[in-house]
Amino acid sequence: MKARTVDAIWTGILYAISFLVVVLLGFFIVTIILRGWGFWDPQFLFGNPSNTQAGGGIGPQLFNSLYMLVLTLLISVPLGLGAGIYLAEYAKQGKLLSFIRLCIEAMASLPSIVVGLFGLLVFVTLTGWGYTLIGGALAITILNLPGLTRVCENAILDVPYSVKEASLGLGATRWQTLVRVVLPAALPQIITGVILAAGRIFGEAAALIYTAGLTTPFLNASADLSSKLNPFNMFRPAETLTVHIWKLNSEGIVPDAKLIAAKSAAILIVMVLLFNIAARLISVLLQRYFTGSKGRKKRNANKIAV
Repeated sequence: MKARTVDAIWTGILYAISFLVVVLLGFFIVTIILRGWGFWDPQFLFGNPSNTQAGGGIGPQLFNSLYMLVLTLLISVPLGLGAGIYLAEYAKQGKLLSFIRLCIEAMASLPSIVVGLFGLLVFVTLTGWGYTLIGGALAITILNLPGLTRVCENAILDVPYSVKEASLGLGATRWQTLVRVVLPAALPQIITGVILAAGRIFGEAAALIYTAGLTTPFLNASADLSSKLNPFNMFRPAETLTVHIWKLNSEGIVPDAKLIAAKSAAILIVMVLLFNIAARLISVLLQRYFTGSKGRKKRNANKIAV
């Protein structure tokens, strides 16, 4: 009876903590959206982007944030997934593996401002690129790589070994087992890691101040790709939305800086929520595709019809 009572008490405590987390998150989201109400106004999104006039015009910063997200994920996801596969499937226990794990833990504890200063030294000064999108993407990759590597490694290790043995027993090679069996089974956890990495990309400011810069040139889609006016040029300065919010709150040179910052924060929250929802939907669709659940449902429906 005592054990049941203790179990019930701790279960209630855990439920209460979970409920508190949900309430805090809901309060946080609602507060930011209410303070930035009207953020969907086209004039605010695509109006005058000048930092010396009221009204907002955060279209360039919004595009920079999305472009930074795509560019960083294209770099960090293959690296993190590859490192996770190596640590989970190919690395042998020993001093080398212990040293690699030590390096990963050390990288995970690096403050973003330190990574930003490293990016300023290497990706801005040493390379001669100046403030660029690619420099910011590489700096955030350094921040995201440890966490993404550990998530991918744990996701692969959580796949039951019996599943791997069954695939190998049917004649599949180790690589075929990894690609066609292990990775599809680990996909939900890997998607979770990608979502966490995307949240870091959306919310990072300190590292980007020193690598991507505080300004954005007047973008012109018809400009040559090598020109810094072309929006898809990776070697141009790019002020992201988080950096823009920090700049507005710290400098306050715009007449309605607080209002623009609040609306920008609301847009940032909505972007993160939409990305999380889209990533989850893609994860579900991919899992159904790899597991063949959709095909089984159709076959069961045909059997019932017959």
